[in-house]
Amino acid sequence: MGTTVLLKAELFQRTGSFKTRGAFTKLLRLEPEERSRGVVAVSSGNHAQAVAYCAQQLRIPCVTVMWPSVSPQKLAATRAYGATVDLEAADGVEAIERAASLADEQGLTLIPAYDDLDVIAGQGTLGLEILDQEERVDTVLVPVSGGGLLTGVAVSVKAARPQARIIAVEPESSPALTSAFAAGHPVYVRHDSIADGLGAPEIGTLCFEVAAPLVDSVVTVTDEQIVVAMQWLFHYAKLAVEPAGAVTTAALLAGKVDIRDAEAVVAVVSGGNVDLAHAAEYLTSPGR
Repeated sequence: MGTTVLLKAELFQRTGSFKTRGAFTKLLRLEPEERSRGVVAVSSGNHAQAVAYCAQQLRIPCVTVMWPSVSPQKLAATRAYGATVDLEAADGVEAIERAASLADEQGLTLIPAYDDLDVIAGQGTLGLEILDQEERVDTVLVPVSGGGLLTGVAVSVKAARPQARIIAVEPESSPALTSAFAAGHPVYVRHDSIADGLGAPEIGTLCFEVAAPLVDSVVTVTDEQIVVAMQWLFHYAKLAVEPAGAVTTAALLAGKVDIRDAEAVVAVVSGGNVDLAHAAEYLTSPGR
């Protein structure tokens, strides 16, 4: 028998990505006083939407710090979920500083996008679901940027199935984990990929400490390979996926992962928040 390859389609979550898992887990663990003061998050989009939505459901005041170049679709969705959006930062690095300042000035609780035990635990529920849904799984491909999803999935899968392989996938032009492995610690990287959802400036310190011993390998994919994967997912799986959500499929299609001896492979499709203009551009791009 051949290898079974499955897609864990997180784009069907309420805010279009896996991020609601960690956001709900973190917000539910806040003390009543913290809830009443409100929360602040910094994100290029998916984490912002998730925190805004979860805060709305729990009636917690929410501020999200974004920056002018983020996806208009993600910006609009974050506002639609009831968050106050702060656009004073010029880029992601400034946004992190801005969020920390707002937290201090207004008494808000900062909700990290990845480097937090509660957030990691929430993202780890995805790994538990994979194990429940496919008992034969022996290889899991996970997108990585800041590392919260990778860390949560690696911990939950390896705890139950130590022999399973965890393969991290990241953009070639934004290699946060690859650079961290080379240096032996998290390092800043310049993000230059269409996968805006994988644009963390570095992998989290906690995430790297926990995930590094559990990750079997890390592979990178080019933007061209990501586009090919988006087209494949749209035409054959009927999934409208954002670039960040397509990286694991890109790794498989490009032959970056040897699955010949695997019994069941799961590729995490992490999100589907892509605006129509970019979706049309990527899906009609010729020669890729």
